[in-house]
Amino acid sequence: MGAKPAKTGANSKTSSPISSAQTKLAAKTSKSASQKVVRDSFTMPTKEYAKIAKVKDACLKAGFQIKKSELLRIGIALISDMGPKKLKSAQAKLDPIKTGRPKKLY
Repeated sequence: MGAKPAKTGANSKTSSPISSAQTKLAAKTSKSASQKVVRDSFTMPTKEYAKIAKVKDACLKAGFQIKKSELLRIGIALISDMGPKKLKSAQAKLDPIKTGRPKKLY
């Protein structure tokens, strides 16, 4: 079990401008493509949750597919521009719900 000899000559690694540029581009691409994400859970009434499916169906009929998480992200983007007064008004229109996990039935 001896150590491997160092490579020399034509087989040795050389740093060409093309390969180093490709490596840098690949590193930048992988950084922008890999965003950290957060998993979360939430509670909402069945009627409101059913609206997600209706919106998804409407998008399919319009010719594109959309995910639930994308719908939620779009909603967050839209309400972030509302301002506190409009947001509070929209919140007042919601039916209050009990949050948390339901009790297990045994």
